[in-house]
Amino acid sequence: MDNFAEQLVKKNETSSDKTRRIFMILFGVFLTVSILFLSFLQINRPITAFLGMIVAAASGFVTFFSVRSTYVEYEYTFTNGELDVDKIIAKRKRMYLISTNVRSFNDFGKYEDGMEETEDLTVIFATDNIASHEYYAEFSDESYGNVRLVFAPDVRMLENIRKFLPSKLKKQSI
Repeated sequence: MDNFAEQLVKKNETSSDKTRRIFMILFGVFLTVSILFLSFLQINRPITAFLGMIVAAASGFVTFFSVRSTYVEYEYTFTNGELDVDKIIAKRKRMYLISTNVRSFNDFGKYEDGMEETEDLTVIFATDNIASHEYYAEFSDESYGNVRLVFAPDVRMLENIRKFLPSKLKKQSI
């Protein structure tokens, strides 16, 4: 029987995320209105005015898509020991983050702020920013080298992961 679990985790916004989004909106609106105003000043030069309106429209579109790209979700897919993590931006664009076999974990457990990090360690945060239920997994990857994956698995995902952990880590995580 296959062991399969899938989980979608929405990243909770921090106050800095909200502030950055507000500044992006304000800057984008200011830039778009300014370019539009300057293009109307060039009314006696129709080509310049038309190009200004096109640049203003492009500025508006860039602002819109930049703000939408701040909405992030992570998808964990577990299939028979393989854990895949993808990042979903604005519910439209999927980016592959990492894939690993749970049997290759060197360390696994509850994540705590201030955990020791070495220079050769690549840390991948794929979590909802709620510290109370974050876990970490450390392993080696061909592309990234030594990796620490910080993620927020639910109960079903944890049960499936624990089934495939190396025996020394099973005893630690109980």
